[in-house]
Amino acid sequence: MRAALFLDRDGVINVDHGYVCRTEDFEWIPGVFDTARTAVEIGLALIVVTNQAGIARGYYTEAQFLSLTQWMKDAFANAGAALTEVYFCPEHPEGLPPYNRFSGQRKPAPGMLLQAAREHRIDLSASVLIGDQPSDIAAGRAAGLKHVALFSSSPEHHHASKADIVLGDHVAACEWLRGVYRGTAHTGTS
Repeated sequence: MRAALFLDRDGVINVDHGYVCRTEDFEWIPGVFDTARTAVEIGLALIVVTNQAGIARGYYTEAQFLSLTQWMKDAFANAGAALTEVYFCPEHPEGLPPYNRFSGQRKPAPGMLLQAAREHRIDLSASVLIGDQPSDIAAGRAAGLKHVALFSSSPEHHHASKADIVLGDHVAACEWLRGVYRGTAHTGTS
């Protein structure tokens, strides 16, 4: 078994412009590949877990999402930090059929993390997550992850999210990851 770094997509990997589904709208957050390479150097599997309600709401199709995902995976691989897997949840209770249902995969439920653990022999108790929403943090907590970090430039989000730490950028994320796996990580705002 191995540990993983779970990353949310919109707001952690790319700027959250709202329902991003085309490469021309995909704006990388500076330093994301540094965080990914740091994780790989540590020996972590890199796994993306992303709610994609835009599919349920009819803003884009599952095929469009998968095409963008392949482009994103290629970019990570070319940066020297190949993604182990990308899990996504297209369901939303207020969506259009056939996606208009509750799903245990949709964060804050831990379904995508639990599926990753089963399919890739991930030790969740040794794994970490970086997300930008309280639902990401809740999913990580529910899955029993070692640490969960909120990616936000607003330190006041820390208490509301129940994250271990608020990371303001990917420089801080790299530093935090190294600390977690050297046993020197602190909690709070970084």
